[in-house]
Amino acid sequence: MPLHKSDLEAITAAVRRFVDERLIPAEARVAAADEIDPDIVDGMRELGLFGLSVPEEYGGLGLTMEEEVLVMLELGRASPAFRSLAATNVGIGSQGISIDGTAAQKASYLPRIATGELIGSFALTEPNVGSDAVAVQTRARRDGDHYVLNGTKRFITNAPRAGVFTVMARTDPDKPGAAGVSAFIVEAGTPGLSIGKPETKMGQKGSHVADVVFDDCRVPAANIIGGIEGRGFHTAMKVLDRGRLGIAAACTGFAERIVGESVDYAATRRQFGKAIADYQLIQAMIADSRTEALAARCMVLETARAKDAGRDVGIEASCCKLFASEMVGRVADRNVQIHGGAGYIADYPAERHYRDVRLYRIYEGTSEIQRLKIGRDTVRARAR
Repeated sequence: MPLHKSDLEAITAAVRRFVDERLIPAEARVAAADEIDPDIVDGMRELGLFGLSVPEEYGGLGLTMEEEVLVMLELGRASPAFRSLAATNVGIGSQGISIDGTAAQKASYLPRIATGELIGSFALTEPNVGSDAVAVQTRARRDGDHYVLNGTKRFITNAPRAGVFTVMARTDPDKPGAAGVSAFIVEAGTPGLSIGKPETKMGQKGSHVADVVFDDCRVPAANIIGGIEGRGFHTAMKVLDRGRLGIAAACTGFAERIVGESVDYAATRRQFGKAIADYQLIQAMIADSRTEALAARCMVLETARAKDAGRDVGIEASCCKLFASEMVGRVADRNVQIHGGAGYIADYPAERHYRDVRLYRIYEGTSEIQRLKIGRDTVRARAR
């Protein structure tokens, strides 16, 4: 059930204050240390940011898609590292269990995910499996009342912090493609599960990714999501639809912030005797950025409302993720250009923003995969 308007306004206002007073001032420090301060993580827990989408009966806020998007528009104004930590729980870290889990699985894991006691992680990508998600090679062999997992997952967000992983593994090697893939809940510390060295990334410092390795890792059969083999890929796709809307909202919130920073700099930087904001070519860049950010906001909110109304928004979610992730890259690029030489210097946030937003076009489905999915599904829809 949707929140009362005043309750939603209170939540978004609290997140806005937290972003302005705690997160944005900490960005440079977090980027330098490649670590989010523990007291900031505690503050995110207190705000309920880890359980936005978890149903109220399990201790979460149970937000609708539109409500979640409105919160992500605010949280997304801060460095993507903060969003990555909390929103991985909200989306891909918890949604597999929330959407397709058994009653026992939901009762066991969702309350701890909602409070942030458990950080969730989604393990799909492999060294030879990225965009071709149905080609999962990690194996899960049934052995009595357990499955034995063997394989390596790559570039897994939150892996070093995670307390629980949603893992896609092939339970039936004789079934190619999606039909042989199942989803498992695997707890950190399970014998046979190990975490690789955190990767050194281009941007988004403070958000950690690493390999997750399974070496004869024994997982209880009761931990197969939904209790049924062969549904893992379908679970993953449902999870990613919601995740893509969340990412699109975060891209939009960050773009809106960057537009503001572009304007602030242009209004104070003087050349040829006047502020560069008075020059039409600078105004044109600001106008393009403002227009694209508004378009993304409208797309995301409209699609979120459609999802809440029960419509299948697979195509629209991909459209939002594609447009918003590409859009924020253009906005960050224009911001560097408006800053001129200063935009290339790490003392100014424009340089960090430019690097941070680059990943949005890659994870949870690259721009190329979104285009393929949008085109394919649009053509298929015509044939029906």
